[in-house]
Amino acid sequence: MPRFAANLSLMYGEHPFLDRFAAAAADGFGAVEFLFPYEHPATEIRARLDEHGLALALFNAPPGDWGAGERGMAGIPGREAEFRDSIARALGYAGALGNDKLHVMAGMVPAGADPARHRAVYLENLAYAARAAAAQGVTILIEPLNPRDMPGYLLRRQDEAQAIRNEVGAANLKVQFDCYHCQIVEGDVATKLRRDIDGIGHIQIAGVPGRHEPDVGELHYPYLFDLMDELGYGGWVGCEYRPRAGTSAGLGWLKAYASRA
Repeated sequence: MPRFAANLSLMYGEHPFLDRFAAAAADGFGAVEFLFPYEHPATEIRARLDEHGLALALFNAPPGDWGAGERGMAGIPGREAEFRDSIARALGYAGALGNDKLHVMAGMVPAGADPARHRAVYLENLAYAARAAAAQGVTILIEPLNPRDMPGYLLRRQDEAQAIRNEVGAANLKVQFDCYHCQIVEGDVATKLRRDIDGIGHIQIAGVPGRHEPDVGELHYPYLFDLMDELGYGGWVGCEYRPRAGTSAGLGWLKAYASRA
């Protein structure tokens, strides 16, 4: 049976962030993930993890000015120095939190920009991040995002992400496979999982098209969960969805799958 991690940036929004750890543990999650920890000292987050016996599956490197619409700097020409500083900050948190996976966002490609230039900078920055992370035993993750939710994002397809991973050639560079984004952009999720499993470092789930609980929508997750087991995926499965109502009230899918498994 897959191991599920609650995404505390999208789930348990009815609680302040630092109280979400207790709520996730009370609902039976063994791990959590979140987007950005940087508003809180690492010591405060680590205390919540330790108090509630939770592993930390994943978080993101600083994305630039999120409020202004920035979604990462890795593929943005001219931001190389800022990107390197962001990796240093993220690895500092990873060390303090005992985390070994870090998602690095690619960034937005402005209309009329040269995609080849952005891609070249992206590869250079990923190679740098992977080298810096390797010394700490951390895996760098890249994630294709769908253009409906993230128009203009540099990375959209699973095959593109795997090609970039192979081109960089770092053993600690993997792809973050979000079934929600994959279904919207490409479909054929099970085939993509089978094809790419060796290059996948983390899996996330949500219902499609509404990004709600995984028991609603066009994807049949019990089949995909069994496939993950068949493929030998042993990592956490991040529940990166927006609950339709209260988070705990919407966890019937998890209880039903655990009972069936």
